[in-house]
Amino acid sequence: MADHFANIQKLPDPIAGCPNFRRVPGYKVYCCGQPTIAGFEACLTKVCGDTYPKDGKIIWFNLRQEPSVYVNGEPLCARPANKIGEYAELGNITRDQNKADEPEFMKVCENRAKENGGKLKVVDINKVEKEVEVKEMKTLSEVIEGAKAKFPGLVHMRVPVCNSAAPLENDFDIMCDTLTGTSINTPIIINDQVGLSRATTACVIACLFKEFQINASFEGLVETVPGVNLDLLKMDRYKMDPNKDALFRGEFEVIKELVAELKDEGAKNECDKVIDKNGPAKTGGTGIKQLRENIAESKLSYEIMDDAAQVFLKSKIMDNIHKYFYIIVFAGYIRDAVDAAREAVDAEKKSGVALPTSGKCAIPASELKLTKTFAQYMEENASFRDLIEAGKGNLQWERDMPPAALANLEGLAAKDFKGNLGNIIHDIYQTAHVMFGDMPQGDHKKRAKYRFASKTIMRILPAAMKKEIEGLIEAKKMTMDLYEILGKCTWVEIK
Repeated sequence: MADHFANIQKLPDPIAGCPNFRRVPGYKVYCCGQPTIAGFEACLTKVCGDTYPKDGKIIWFNLRQEPSVYVNGEPLCARPANKIGEYAELGNITRDQNKADEPEFMKVCENRAKENGGKLKVVDINKVEKEVEVKEMKTLSEVIEGAKAKFPGLVHMRVPVCNSAAPLENDFDIMCDTLTGTSINTPIIINDQVGLSRATTACVIACLFKEFQINASFEGLVETVPGVNLDLLKMDRYKMDPNKDALFRGEFEVIKELVAELKDEGAKNECDKVIDKNGPAKTGGTGIKQLRENIAESKLSYEIMDDAAQVFLKSKIMDNIHKYFYIIVFAGYIRDAVDAAREAVDAEKKSGVALPTSGKCAIPASELKLTKTFAQYMEENASFRDLIEAGKGNLQWERDMPPAALANLEGLAAKDFKGNLGNIIHDIYQTAHVMFGDMPQGDHKKRAKYRFASKTIMRILPAAMKKEIEGLIEAKKMTMDLYEILGKCTWVEIK
């Protein structure tokens, strides 16, 4: 499948060959989609600018689960036929698997081109097929080695993750291991196919690691500056707009339980600050995806979906809550690591970095070490795993109908369903008007009210009629649609 497609670029000021490139405000962390060969050089040149040395260390994380090859400088990936145009949730793919699959994928491509007169058939996410005359073919590993000719400090690390749920605990550790030993101004670049969810998630993790470096390196040094109010420099005092809906503030029940377990509101605050910086302009970022508010937006969409679509969306919402939960836990882990990292300095080095006035250490970021892995932290706090598994679905998936309104409808239906049908429909829509009054006018609200009416009429049908219609729906001879149900209920067979 071709990685690039029409309208892949979502952001202003594009860099040719590097879709959706941007820098996270306040951090030397960059995000993008899968670059072309020329796009790699353009991206690295932009990141270095006029000040950062081209031979300096640059960390590049690739979040793709799919093996990649480059044909004529353009990226292609291997996708199962049923995943074309969909998010590639390919399971527990490891870095080693991905790297080993690429040469095999290239052999398949070479053989197909050879059998087709030197031309390779590819499709894009819209399933539009085209033929490409193959002039050059390389694996991603070969492309990276080529980029190192001009940028010898480039470190390319694959961390294959799925799109919706959290990265694996080991994935957090792979990123931390790769970033350990870097300086605060070391550039970090992160890509997935387009520069959306997977890359944004990893950017949040990278920014939290940068926060760890800043806090652990500079706190002791800042304390020596007379008159500085240390509370003003705290990164965990971030406050969201209190007028936002609770779901948009990430106040899900399982998240509130987690904050109570952590005994540290600062972990969520710091996490939310970083998520907002990685989001679109409306939350202070330069990106596309808002990892927290996207959950709330999906929840609002859930109300207007049909049953089949709701099954998929519910799974996606719970996966995204799982991801948000784990990022907050990681923020708690990395905050705990600050003091431990300062104390872990070798005794012989302490004299060189200890500040005489406070005794605290001002340690260069490149010398900071994590004293335990995230996986070890999760073993020590294994209850967090049970908490998210039990609580990620703890949402109100359907709005509650006012008991008085339901009792009124049930009474009308029991007394004379057909005779009172006009009043029943009127009262259903009157109830829907009140229940969905918080939604803005438009198609979303109309669909939500219509779907509510369809479900409610089914709920109050007389028993015999309900059994008949449920049988027809199960047999796929009709759907749970208001007009279809009313048509069946009011149909009089001509004798």
